Amino acid sequence: MKQLMMTIILAIAALNGMAQTDSTTVKNDSITWSQELEGVTVKAQRQLIKQEMDRIGYDVQADEESKTLTVLDLLRKVPMVAVDGEDNIKVKGNGNYKIYKNGHPDPSLSKNAKEILKTMPASMVKRIEVITDPGAREDAEGVDAILNIVMMDGRSFNGITGGVNLSYNTLKAPSVGGNMTTQLGKAIFSIDAGYNKMSEKSSLSIRDMERNYLESGRTMKTHQEGSNPGHIFYTDLGASFDIDTLNLISASFGGYFYKLNVQGDSHLDMYNTNKQILYRYIEHYWMPGYKHHSWNGRLDYEHKTHCKGEKLTFSYMLAITRQRTEQESNYTDIVGAPFNYTGHLINSKENFTEHTFQADYIRPLWSGHKIEIGGKYIDRRNNSHTLQEYIQSSQNPSFNSEFEHTTQVAAAYADYHLTIGKWSARFGLRYEYSYMSAHYPDGQGNDFNDRLNDWVPQASIKYQINDANSLKLNYTTSISRPGISYLNPAVIEGPERVDFGNDHLTSSHQQSVTLLYMYVSPRLTLQLAPLYKFYNGGIGDIRYVENNKLYSTYDNIERLRRYQVEGYLQWKPFDHTTVVANGFVRHDNYRNPNLQLEESAWDGFYYVSVTQQLPWKLRLTLSSYGQVGHEPYNVYSYFRSFYNNSAALQRSFLKEDRLTLRISTYMPFSKYQVSASVTDQGDYTACSENNYAGRRFQISLSYRFGKLKASVKKTETTIENDDVVGGISKGK
Repeated sequence: MKQLMMTIILAIAALNGMAQTDSTTVKNDSITWSQELEGVTVKAQRQLIKQEMDRIGYDVQADEESKTLTVLDLLRKVPMVAVDGEDNIKVKGNGNYKIYKNGHPDPSLSKNAKEILKTMPASMVKRIEVITDPGAREDAEGVDAILNIVMMDGRSFNGITGGVNLSYNTLKAPSVGGNMTTQLGKAIFSIDAGYNKMSEKSSLSIRDMERNYLESGRTMKTHQEGSNPGHIFYTDLGASFDIDTLNLISASFGGYFYKLNVQGDSHLDMYNTNKQILYRYIEHYWMPGYKHHSWNGRLDYEHKTHCKGEKLTFSYMLAITRQRTEQESNYTDIVGAPFNYTGHLINSKENFTEHTFQADYIRPLWSGHKIEIGGKYIDRRNNSHTLQEYIQSSQNPSFNSEFEHTTQVAAAYADYHLTIGKWSARFGLRYEYSYMSAHYPDGQGNDFNDRLNDWVPQASIKYQINDANSLKLNYTTSISRPGISYLNPAVIEGPERVDFGNDHLTSSHQQSVTLLYMYVSPRLTLQLAPLYKFYNGGIGDIRYVENNKLYSTYDNIERLRRYQVEGYLQWKPFDHTTVVANGFVRHDNYRNPNLQLEESAWDGFYYVSVTQQLPWKLRLTLSSYGQVGHEPYNVYSYFRSFYNNSAALQRSFLKEDRLTLRISTYMPFSKYQVSASVTDQGDYTACSENNYAGRRFQISLSYRFGKLKASVKKTETTIENDDVVGGISKGK
């Protein structure tokens, strides 16, 4: 092992020597800089990350790979962010986060993050921020963290600038994304847009599952193969107008749309305790009209006074989501099955509409002291309509369900900022009054309403030990409210399972304490963040078995205790070699006190990359990421470990490196990406293994044009709604 490590170090050193230039010149100002002082050369790496009081920023433009990577690819390098093999994004170790663009909430982006960000070029982005402890103004509405994507900016003058990214891979899945900005007098306009095609090969899924029912002793085995080819689009339009030096109006409108052709086949066999076949059948399913689109518009007015730092902002946001699902299942080769129909039709519509009004005021008091106050009103309306039909069945009549749910929230907050020497602190308190009501237009349920009062405190303290070391402690509280998918009581019943929501779900509180240490030197950046998170009465899964059929719903019954340590390292062992490591290790304990069920385990996530500058302006990057241990995700189940690896070679051309070409490979040694989950608690045990498209080779091309350095101005405060879990697009 020692000989192998020595060989690798010598090889990197040799490549580094080949790429070395005269010590008084800069090879690439985004990677190293040099200055000769009486024969002594000082070299250092440009810092990719920067810590502020409430956030950690990743300098995208300092990363040469950003020219051809997508934002999703780049997120794997961002501290406190993890992207797994299925492109699911986690921030601070979980999926309870929201995504902003330029400091503003983007509902369509938050709901469809992985689809949009795998198309969005990273070259359009200036900085990615992880807002680790949002203030009382933002945090009360329910997230552990905010992922803020800051687009390119600069000083304004007339002209047009932009860029375009193209990619194509061996799974026959092309994508294109681009942006353009222009200025006309005091007005600035921008457009971002992207398209991604999902082919049958890229969306292929193969699933094998075995489920054992403990009471009856039966065993069910299924083998399923399917795909969901289709088209995905997103766009965002922005505009700003400087009325004068003290008044600014900005607006944006954007959306996300996809239409997929979901289809597949599933083979099911049920065995008795003696492993003899009881029944079997084949299900062919398809969704010819699976549509989803979400749109959001925002208008902000900002007024500054002649007192430096004082400002008043008024904001309005409209968010709309519409989802249509038409699913048909036909059953063939039926042998002894316990149902008497040959097909099953589901037609569902889910609508989400939200209006938000907000006012924010910031006032510096005296040197080192500042206060923020504000208020918000949200009117959120959900409705669903579900129709079920069973083909050739006399025992299962058609089912038609309508459900409407309204949430109205009135909130007020105050934040106090303090800076004294090397110490800085922030203390905040938020009060929220919420009114929730449910209505059944079809008369199948009893209308009800509820009123909640919530106080949300939080605090952060930071100490700058010296120029290289800092330490920060913060406490946060957040609220999560159930979305339409969790609330909808419509019963969706198939041959083997029944799913329905719970219209009596209420909000839940989550609390966390984090200690963050950061060290920065010319060649090494290190960050460590121990965390403790806990909640009671969280919205959790409820699963049980009746008559050998699985029932699934939700309740405010889940308890979590989490111990976690996150880490980030950026190291430059040689002048042209950069190592980045990012990940976490944690222990989760999920518990349902009523059912006396508990799932507890250690797990961890890692990302490691090595980038080497080669001769002829080539850059080679090798990376690996994955999960170790078992990751519990409720009181019943956990995910098994997985790993991925990739390699890429990149080179830029033309003046100012405007054209960049990248050739990459993803999982070159594995045909499939494997994801497995195990259920070991409750009325049944199960093991499910999912195989997704793995090995692929890709070519990417990016081109920048124009010289305008302006960007659409944004007011410094605006609306953020982050409290909904289990909305129309549910995520883990």
